[in-house]
Amino acid sequence: MKRNIDLKDISDGRLYGLNDMVKAGCSDCKGCSSCCEGMGSSIILDPLDIHRLTTNLGVTFEQLLGESPGKIELNVVDGIILPNLKMAGEAECCAFLNQEGRCSIHSFRPGICRIFPLGRYYENNSFQYFLQIHECKNQNRVKIKVRNWVDTPDIRKYEQFVADWHYFLNDLEEIIAGLEQEELIKTINLYVLNHFYRKPYEENEDFYIQFQERFIEAKKRRREWKKKDLRC
Repeated sequence: MKRNIDLKDISDGRLYGLNDMVKAGCSDCKGCSSCCEGMGSSIILDPLDIHRLTTNLGVTFEQLLGESPGKIELNVVDGIILPNLKMAGEAECCAFLNQEGRCSIHSFRPGICRIFPLGRYYENNSFQYFLQIHECKNQNRVKIKVRNWVDTPDIRKYEQFVADWHYFLNDLEEIIAGLEQEELIKTINLYVLNHFYRKPYEENEDFYIQFQERFIEAKKRRREWKKKDLRC
């Protein structure tokens, strides 16, 4: 989800790398769950998020989407249909928040949740992190190394995956924005959902290798869609 705002208005003005210290540590939140409430459809899930959820919960993508209980939903994001965490109840709480106000999937929580209150600033086919100064209600955060805060195995592979996915979606958004063929737009959206989300990844094989295989195939399809776009 793109945010057309000035970074100076929402951050401390710095960009951070993995080995930098940032004031993001929230002492295990101490019972606060404000960042898990009222988020609408903004917690967008990438293929690794879905892989972690389906693997650790022992469910399928369709079961996560199911109406009862229904933990995720589909929405259009900049022209592309993508899954996001579902908010539930009058308080609009994340569907994975338990009765004690704690995250029931904390060890395999999605990437957006994992880096909060950090955000990602994308530039030159890569990205850096920035600290969102208005988002977290905890005013007594402590400094922690970004690498430790993100807390993800194979973090360099993870960051490459995040960048590849972001810029791939950017390219698709540009293609879709220039299309008038509703059938082709539908084809692109179904391909993304089926190829990257619905089709399971092998649990005992490296996710990133599997993703790259799908990614290489998808880039070929993207070139075909772009050619169709140019002919219109």
